[in-house]
Amino acid sequence: MSAVRIGPYTLQNGLILAPMAGVTDQPFRQLCKRLGAGLVVSEMVTSDMSLWNTRKSRMRMIHEGDPEPRSVQIAGGDAQMLADAARANVELGAQIIDINMGCPAKKVCNKAAGSALLKDEALVTEILQAVVAAVEVPVTLKIRTGWDRENKNGLNVAKIAEQAGITALAVHGRTRADLYTGEAEYDTIAAIKQAVSIPVFANGDIDSPEKARYVLDATGADGLLIGRAAQGRPWIFREIEHFLRTGEKLPAPELSEVERILLEHLAALHAFYGDVMGVRIARKHVGWYLATLPGAREFRARFNRLDGTETQCADVREFFAERYKSLTGDEEGVAA
Repeated sequence: MSAVRIGPYTLQNGLILAPMAGVTDQPFRQLCKRLGAGLVVSEMVTSDMSLWNTRKSRMRMIHEGDPEPRSVQIAGGDAQMLADAARANVELGAQIIDINMGCPAKKVCNKAAGSALLKDEALVTEILQAVVAAVEVPVTLKIRTGWDRENKNGLNVAKIAEQAGITALAVHGRTRADLYTGEAEYDTIAAIKQAVSIPVFANGDIDSPEKARYVLDATGADGLLIGRAAQGRPWIFREIEHFLRTGEKLPAPELSEVERILLEHLAALHAFYGDVMGVRIARKHVGWYLATLPGAREFRARFNRLDGTETQCADVREFFAERYKSLTGDEEGVAA
């Protein structure tokens, strides 16, 4: 994969952490960047600035200390509101504005935002032109292949985006109607890549180094968006980067490294959100990290009842000590 440029920024690689609401907060973004992602994108922020005073929205707009370039995703269905939100986020530190026209969630689509916008190409044009005109930073766009399988207009929307001044385009290989079911299809992404000259990133079902290689070959894309596969496995970025560069697979991380990364992640969540909220948010991340390890289900049931930062960290250490002991017969090598 050659270097990818988004406006004035050259990414260290074309592997991008896809924005995911409730997941790609600052602690997770910083962790994925350290573990090999070329770009990380913030959680989706509503374009309705009257809602920005909630704690959830305020936490999503903290970018101090984030790796550059800082990419912030905005969502909405009104061109002027999106333009105003883009300007406000740039003032708060965003260096790239990403527009969401890919989210299939009902609460987003029912407000004529996310992938619902794909139904109205005139509105798409109005929104893209307004946001590009509003800010001097690069504006990128995330779409799906269409509204449903009978209405795959991703190619039209991609051409509209290029003409409007969008600097890069990410395409999820499903329609809005598909949600996250079935298998992603890459033919439409390949057709879009052939039709436009801006960078195109493929998204959907990229969960291994081999799949990453396959999708790049099948689509000709300039890079990849990786979302759900990074949950509980943030090292997937270094695994894919190494495989694409060398053709060789990195060994899976040792238990001791998984423990160290998880404990660092927990500490960052607790520091960022505070004890009460941090403890609650940590639960889902711990579940993802441990999902494939023996005894994880029983551990999660107990862990989800804990309500203190120290007890959470101690419980994680105990879990890994038991796993390590079952593998080696001793307790040496467990992270401090």
